[in-house]
Amino acid sequence: MRSRPVATGFVAALLTLTGCALPSSEANQGSTTTSSRTTSSTTTTSTTSSTSTTVTVPVTTTTVAPQIPSLAWMLGVTWSKTPASSCLMVTDGAKVVFERNPDRSVTPASTMKLLTATAVLDRIDPNARLSTPVMAATRPDANGVVAGDLWLVGGGDPVLGTAAYRTHFTRQPQLVTSMEGLADQVVAAGVRHVTGRVVGDDGRYERLRYLRSWPATYVRANETGPLSALSVNDAFARWDPDVPFGDPAAGAAGVFNELLRQRGVAVDGGPASGSVPPGALTLAALPSPTVAELVGAMLLDSDNSTAELLLRELGRRVLGQGTSEAGLRVAVDTLTRLGLPMKGVRMLDGSGLAPGNRVTCRLLAAILNSSPSRATVERALPVAARSGTLYKRFLATAVAGRLRAKTGSIRYVAGLAGYADGPNRRTLTFAYVQNGVGFEQGQQLQDELGRSLVLTTL
Repeated sequence: MRSRPVATGFVAALLTLTGCALPSSEANQGSTTTSSRTTSSTTTTSTTSSTSTTVTVPVTTTTVAPQIPSLAWMLGVTWSKTPASSCLMVTDGAKVVFERNPDRSVTPASTMKLLTATAVLDRIDPNARLSTPVMAATRPDANGVVAGDLWLVGGGDPVLGTAAYRTHFTRQPQLVTSMEGLADQVVAAGVRHVTGRVVGDDGRYERLRYLRSWPATYVRANETGPLSALSVNDAFARWDPDVPFGDPAAGAAGVFNELLRQRGVAVDGGPASGSVPPGALTLAALPSPTVAELVGAMLLDSDNSTAELLLRELGRRVLGQGTSEAGLRVAVDTLTRLGLPMKGVRMLDGSGLAPGNRVTCRLLAAILNSSPSRATVERALPVAARSGTLYKRFLATAVAGRLRAKTGSIRYVAGLAGYADGPNRRTLTFAYVQNGVGFEQGQQLQDELGRSLVLTTL
């Protein structure tokens, strides 16, 4: 059994904080490096009264950490426990501090959303908003009667929701476009009675509800609701447990119908889905948050639906096709045009749910360091022990508040990429994507990485 050397002073404290064992291949003492443990013996003589006894005492020489471990040394400790199918890159500005397999194609999980965010912010005005109009063939008459159907038309807003849905989230506040506000607008427009139905139209995007590249288990687990240009409450009819709408557009119409009823508006028919007729008039319209705010919410809470719907909006605006395929083509073209290192990269979705996605740590680091959207992305990232998907991570540690990163987790994948406030006011950029790990192992290694980044000097 290999013995563990005893560290004292600074080394002991640092290793206690990081929970690291000392790797014999990388440790050194003073200026001498020993690649493996060696055992020798020395002879001493003890004397009792007049009798001399010769005793052979084995001496074990084992490698230890430098007296003041560097960040590169500590990262090497973490890497020694990481599966070889992973990648890690840490930079200090343009200077590479540490890298292992930076160009290896790895499955990214939700760190893929960094690619989506960069492409969307480059091709769509960050201040643009998506609109959800309510339309009818005629305006209400003097008695507030709308003859025929009332149309709820999806504009691609991924955060349409009700107050009840908003408040059920454990992390608050949530970014939501208020369906109650839209119902209030309809009442303010003078509508009191609809002789037809409330009909939902989600024709802005394709009606492919789940991507073919996603494992069926993720669909059954409701990792995202069915995708729709008219998605209310993430297209869930109920939550706790989640029950998705079979027809998201009709489901949204049903939710809106009930909100109108609560405000005294009578609707004769039941909710349905369909296509708004030509020439329909707009009675009310509700804008979404800005595209930059939608991207921020996507990164903060790792919102899969928002990622996929923004990707379809990207395809519609650039190629005139509101499809995932078109959005992916635009995203890859945009990232390539920005000069980012795209070798070995494969985008199958915008969220990272597809196990067939591939990125490199070099690409993630480049996005974080040099993309035009860096400032927006950095502001949106979860903060350790404070917000988003990191609000329960790094609690009561030195990392709290000093690390901002996009998380990612699917089966056998753990990703963390972002910024860390290191010693001497240095901001380090890092990308760490582990493939071939379990959930707990992945988080433990990420915790170790975070501690090293904020505590260890270069």
